Amino acid sequence: MAIAAKSIFKPFKTDLDTFQDYFKNSMTSNLRIVDEVAKYLVRHKGKQLRPMLVVLSARTVSEPTPGSYRAAVVVELLHTATLIHDDVVDEAELRRGFPTINKIWKNKISILMGDYLLAKSLIIATEIGNLELMNIIANVAKSMSKGELLQIHKARKLNINEEEYFQLIQDKTASLISACCEIGAMTANATPEQRYSMKKYGQYLGIAFQIKDDLLDYQSNSGILGKPTGHDLKDKKITLPLLYAFQESDTGERKRIIRMMKNGVRRRQIDHIIDFIIGRDGIRKAEEKADHYKNLAVSELRKLPESESRQALMDLAEFVVNRTK
Repeated sequence: MAIAAKSIFKPFKTDLDTFQDYFKNSMTSNLRIVDEVAKYLVRHKGKQLRPMLVVLSARTVSEPTPGSYRAAVVVELLHTATLIHDDVVDEAELRRGFPTINKIWKNKISILMGDYLLAKSLIIATEIGNLELMNIIANVAKSMSKGELLQIHKARKLNINEEEYFQLIQDKTASLISACCEIGAMTANATPEQRYSMKKYGQYLGIAFQIKDDLLDYQSNSGILGKPTGHDLKDKKITLPLLYAFQESDTGERKRIIRMMKNGVRRRQIDHIIDFIIGRDGIRKAEEKADHYKNLAVSELRKLPESESRQALMDLAEFVVNRTK
């Protein structure tokens, strides 16, 4: 599908510019090292999907308020803090094609910078003055940490099941995306029904997003990677495509693949496991599940009045399951 996140957000450039002004102001401090790292983060920011979800959710039910833009800053600071911490845990050297904070400034500064951004996020949440919003953000921070801990534990045991997988992606990914949509609606004085629909839209979108992320690890992207990366296999993560393949295989096959992963997979073994997943319909079934959650997300949006922002959120759901990276 040709549509891209940038083109979806293009009609809302004023909203994005307003958010970026709020975000840059939130990143300033009176400490040189903080400002230095903050400037690097601002310079290499991603698509800003989560803050735009806050603003578009507000716009779908009414009009964004100053609280909407500040809430967008809260979620982006929280998200950035978790990425920094994740890169330390994963010993990652690149993010979005650029050196990670831990690669440049090492682990101590990375961890402390992540802590600083998390604290800043909570401070801004308190300044908005909405106790319910603060509670949502605190619970999301807890869920994301819980999801990361479960993932590490399951990577050691290599015994995750489908129910645990969905709990993990709900905690690790969908909880924040759902919160973005709910608090966006909340800051625009949504009705309880509108707020619930936006919350559910975000939850379903987040689940579809993570399933697609897990699929991309097994799908080649010609011109970018050439071959599937198999990073999850190297990191001993069992995701939905492999779980579905296991359901169609015998005990001996499952044990052989688990043994490969425990011992550390090599390139030839990654290719073998990917062929196994494709042959057992793991890719197709996971794609169908991502589509299922995308359709659930869109059905929640249909409960809201038609608008340019509602259409953008629908387009975003399509983009999430059709993207190639």
